[in-house]
Amino acid sequence: MSELKKAALAFLSNQNIAVVGVSSKGDTAANFIYKKLRTSGYRVFPVNPNADIVEGDKCYKSLTSLSGIIDGVVIGTHPDVTPQIIRECAEINVGQVWIHRSIGQGSYHPAAIELAKELNISLIPGGCPLMFNEPVDFGHKCLRWFLMRSKKEKTPIGFHLK
Repeated sequence: MSELKKAALAFLSNQNIAVVGVSSKGDTAANFIYKKLRTSGYRVFPVNPNADIVEGDKCYKSLTSLSGIIDGVVIGTHPDVTPQIIRECAEINVGQVWIHRSIGQGSYHPAAIELAKELNISLIPGGCPLMFNEPVDFGHKCLRWFLMRSKKEKTPIGFHLK
């Protein structure tokens, strides 16, 4: 089993997951992840400082308002925000973070990997949780296949697990 798959399954073993970067407009990858995790039985929490309601649920302004409640965080924001979210995860003792990234930069920020190492956070710096959340849709199956066979993504650069 690849390191990415092991990390993904470990991340998805959490039941309380925050998704940062959801939008009240419902037009982001974070919204898609949020909805899929919710319908898969996870207890998910939308986080966006600029939204009150997302996908019909109360939206939290920050991760700190979820301290002690969440086990993992999916980051689906603009990349410039990612390092700050990593810091917030450490502040509230969240030890597992997944930075969403498919085609293009996604939410990936190069400083996030070293920061996660410094703060002792397990980090998946690419791909999408939906590549491993069964049942996996066709598009995410294709993405998973591609990433698992891509030399760069078999062991993502800076991939960090506690």
